[in-house]
Amino acid sequence: MAEIKLQGHTLKSFDLKTKPIMQEYLKDFDVNVSDYSFCANYIWLSKASGFYSIINNTFCLFVMNGGELSMLLPPLGKPQDCYDSIPECFKIMNENNTSTYYSKIEYVCDNFLEGFITHTNEGEVMFSSLDNYIIEKKLADYIYVSDDLIELKGNAYHTKRTEINKFKRVYPNYFLQTLDCKKHSDDIKMLFDKWVSDRIKYVPKAEVDAFLDGIYQERLAIKKCLQDYETLGLDGLVIYIDDELKGFTIGEKICSDTASVLIEKTDFETLGCAQFIFREFSKVLKEKYDCKYINVGDDMGFENLKKVKMSYRPEKIIPKYTIYQKL
Repeated sequence: MAEIKLQGHTLKSFDLKTKPIMQEYLKDFDVNVSDYSFCANYIWLSKASGFYSIINNTFCLFVMNGGELSMLLPPLGKPQDCYDSIPECFKIMNENNTSTYYSKIEYVCDNFLEGFITHTNEGEVMFSSLDNYIIEKKLADYIYVSDDLIELKGNAYHTKRTEINKFKRVYPNYFLQTLDCKKHSDDIKMLFDKWVSDRIKYVPKAEVDAFLDGIYQERLAIKKCLQDYETLGLDGLVIYIDDELKGFTIGEKICSDTASVLIEKTDFETLGCAQFIFREFSKVLKEKYDCKYINVGDDMGFENLKKVKMSYRPEKIIPKYTIYQKL
């Protein structure tokens, strides 16, 4: 992919070789938001859309969409360097874009935002009263105590325990395996196709277009997960009933005390399978990483997904923001 030169900076292709570079800068961002990992960005970006540049000692991740440039994360690095890099990043985006409306920094975590707002430069508040920027609250990550997902204690989880017990009773011939890309890839792709066919029947008409857009992106993400599974350092679990795959899930560690579930899909018609594999994968992540928390990402704005994630009683709901410049 060709490089992009803007404002004296070279934006390079964001690909698998970028992983060690980005991870070095992520060391200064020990946050439990799912977007702050190389893999979470790599799998969702098409090969032609991702770019990065090192600006003021920070890692800056850009995405080109329809010819317009924006940022998928705030600059990564030491806080002082990150805050100082923001104006330069907007200059880069504005030089490329047809309108400053398209210049934005997405998935800004609250810790970064708080520091940005109160950041001082030569004794003056950088953007006092948000004079120069607009902050818009977007989606939020759902974060759970890992032991809660494993033990499912108390009345709040009664329904989950019932669904799992019924699954084990109805399908005593189930078996779990660690995900093996060579062994399971074809079955995973077939299950995903079946899930799409089953799920779209229940999508409200107003959400169909967004659902189909999301499916295209998710299919790409699954393909990249399987293709680069070992290099990305992912963990996964599959569940079979007899010789038929009924569910799979993929995750990773994202910070010192938190693991993340990137993707989970189960046969829509196999009741209790989703609850069962989610609990079992929580065990895998807790055992491997001794993680106190598990992040399952945001709800993408889908009301049904929000209900499911709320039903597991999240310990934290962490908001994410987008930063715009005022016109």
